[in-house]
Amino acid sequence: MAQPTTNQFIKGLWQQNPIFVQALGLCPALAVSNSAINALTMGLATSFVLLSSGVIISSIRSLIPREARIVSYICIIASLVTTVDYVIKAISLDLHKSLGAFISLIVVNCLILGRAEAFASRNTVGKTVLDSAGMGAGFTIALLCIGVIREVLGAGTLFGIGLFPDTFQTWTIMLLPSGGFFVLAFWLLAIGLWNDARERSAKTAEETA
Repeated sequence: MAQPTTNQFIKGLWQQNPIFVQALGLCPALAVSNSAINALTMGLATSFVLLSSGVIISSIRSLIPREARIVSYICIIASLVTTVDYVIKAISLDLHKSLGAFISLIVVNCLILGRAEAFASRNTVGKTVLDSAGMGAGFTIALLCIGVIREVLGAGTLFGIGLFPDTFQTWTIMLLPSGGFFVLAFWLLAIGLWNDARERSAKTAEETA
C-alpha cells in the first residue's frame, strides 16, 4: 500500500510536473519568475491554495451538486486566494507589488482547477493531500529553476544577495518577459535530452539482457 501513495506524491515532482511536463500555469511561471524570491513566493502561495482547496473539495465532494461543481470550486479557490493575498500584503508590501495581479490570478490557474476536477472531487482526502502536495512542490521547484537562472544572469544576485563583482555584465533580457521564454525553453530542452538518454539506456539494457 505504501508504494502507490508514495508514487502519488512523486509523480507531481517529476513524471507529471505541472510546468515542465504538463505545461500548466505558464503565465505566472514566465511573468513573476524574474527573481528567486518572487518565484518561491508564487510557488508557495499556489501550493497552499492547491492543497487547501483539494482537501476542502475532497471532504465535501458528496455534498456538491454535479451541476454546480465548477462554480463551487471557484468560490472555494477564490476565498483561499483572498487569504493568501492579504497574508503576502501583511508580510511585505514590496513583494506584494512585485507579484501584482498574478496573486489574484491564482484563482484561474488551470493547475488548481484541473486537479480539483480531475482528482480531488473523485478521491479521498489522504490521496488528495499527496497529489496536491506533489503537484505544488513540483510547481514550486519548476518556478525556482526558472527564477534562479533569470535572477543570477539578469541581476547578478540570488535572493537579493550579490554573487559577482561589479564588473559582471548582467543580461538584462533575462529580467524581461522574453527571458522567461528562453529559460523555460532551456529547461524543456535539457529535460527532453535527459529523458531521451534514459530511454536509450533502458532500451540498450533490454537488448543486451
